[in-house]
Amino acid sequence: MKKWIWIAAGIIIVGFIGFQWFNTKNSSAEAIQQVRTAVVQKGKLEVKVSGSGTVESVTSEDIESDEDNKEIDEVLVSEGEKVKEGDELVTFMDGSDPITAPADGTITTVSVKDGDRVTKNQVVGHLTNYEDLQTVVPIDELDIPKVKKNQTASVTVNAYPDQTFTGKVTKVANEGSSENGTSTFDVTIHINQPKSLKVGMSTEASILTETKENALYVPVDAVHTNNNEKYVIAAAESTSNHSADKDSKSSAMAQRKIVKTGIANEEYVEITEGVTEGESIQLPQLAAGTSSSNQQRRMMQGMGGMGQMGGGMSSGGFKRFNNGGSGRGGN
Repeated sequence: MKKWIWIAAGIIIVGFIGFQWFNTKNSSAEAIQQVRTAVVQKGKLEVKVSGSGTVESVTSEDIESDEDNKEIDEVLVSEGEKVKEGDELVTFMDGSDPITAPADGTITTVSVKDGDRVTKNQVVGHLTNYEDLQTVVPIDELDIPKVKKNQTASVTVNAYPDQTFTGKVTKVANEGSSENGTSTFDVTIHINQPKSLKVGMSTEASILTETKENALYVPVDAVHTNNNEKYVIAAAESTSNHSADKDSKSSAMAQRKIVKTGIANEEYVEITEGVTEGESIQLPQLAAGTSSSNQQRRMMQGMGGMGQMGGGMSSGGFKRFNNGGSGRGGN
């Protein structure tokens, strides 16, 4: 009986070694198949910086009295009423100059009434223009040097995910604020045609800081750096109907090309020297698929249970083989 156990164990070991060889060969072939490439493209390349903020009114201010110790004759407006710049809001008994609207907008509060006396700089109401809106977004200190007044921006609002609004930078803060060791600077973007938007809505703004026509560009991960020297790997020409060994030799012939880069965004980087349009460039390989490793794991679980049949050949012995297989599969 013991003899048959050892024979069975030997068969299992031989089968496992064969499986490992077959799996390693398949993994090599899969790795070759998973070589990723990208073509050097030519066209418009845009660089943008973004930030999150909220919708604000361009005009939101207190209305103050310029008169001191004057009795109000009549308050001519009420809350919610729209006014134009220069409209009379409050008149006085003695005929002094009335208080007028400082801008177009909506009277949101009125804090005085007929017969009241007002003092100089007393707030008599508040005005907000809900039809002239902007958003203020914090921009990281590394990106703020790229942002200038009058640059165009696109604005999306959480409440209207299918709409995109356009805008223009009207102000870049000279002073920043720091939090957790990172400084940001407020950038104000005036929103064009902000119909349906309301003050306080959340926004995402993307500011176009640079654009270049007819630029050659590749994906960012195609460019490598070594000792301050940038390079790409020009993909070798593919050869069909070749064995895995020949494909491996062809891959080894891929050429490293020194390049110079220009502008870049989150996805693409401009190549100003070293490549030509249409050239195929290698990208970093993706991690190998998990199907073969899952198959190996299932086989090992079954073999581990069978290993318990032999006294000296415990499941721990197979576990050591499994670790070795996992290490090879990950390289």
